[in-house]
Amino acid sequence: MHEAPLTLIGYRYSVYNWIVRGVLHHTGTPYRFEDFDPFSQDLDAHPHPFGRVPVLRHGEVTLYETAAICSYVDAIQNASPLMPTGALARARVLQVTSIIDTYGYWPMIRQVFAQRVVRPFEDQEPDENEIAEGLQSSARVLAALEEIAKERVVLSGDELTLANCHLGPMMSYFCRAPEGASALQDYPALSRWWSQILNRQFLRDTDPLSNGPA
Repeated sequence: MHEAPLTLIGYRYSVYNWIVRGVLHHTGTPYRFEDFDPFSQDLDAHPHPFGRVPVLRHGEVTLYETAAICSYVDAIQNASPLMPTGALARARVLQVTSIIDTYGYWPMIRQVFAQRVVRPFEDQEPDENEIAEGLQSSARVLAALEEIAKERVVLSGDELTLANCHLGPMMSYFCRAPEGASALQDYPALSRWWSQILNRQFLRDTDPLSNGPA
């Protein structure tokens, strides 16, 4: 199974696709990429039952949901060095991932980043009400992550974990909006973590916007 080639099916600009690519890059995992735009392509031909991205194929295995894919890649390649062994640290990795997926993605990415960065790139006017609403909701997310960053257990920036790999691309997109970057400054522990993470190779070398909107 380990020798079978990996294929990542995803949308190039998707933040979740970026998360998986970052883990693949960090672990040195070779893979083939198939670009699939869920906004314009035929969902009936897509292997994700809910029409989302990304999807990972590895031999006879098909995986979807970003956290599951990243955990799988980490385990098969390097016996899980991105998942810490301590009980609290493992729990915090899962907690950070859940916070971002459940509460952070929509306000930080779909409301703030998409409206302020993506829409102008596509010659569309941003919806200022959406941005304001996204920033308000993002504040609770950042505050929750600030408390975890204060512990310096998984968001210290010193040791790379799946929590860093999951949050890093989200924070990068969020901070590309001036309002997002400004909002982060109110959270010193999280800001310290971000300053240590933003130039790590797993983020820089897989940045989907290096040749796109920035």
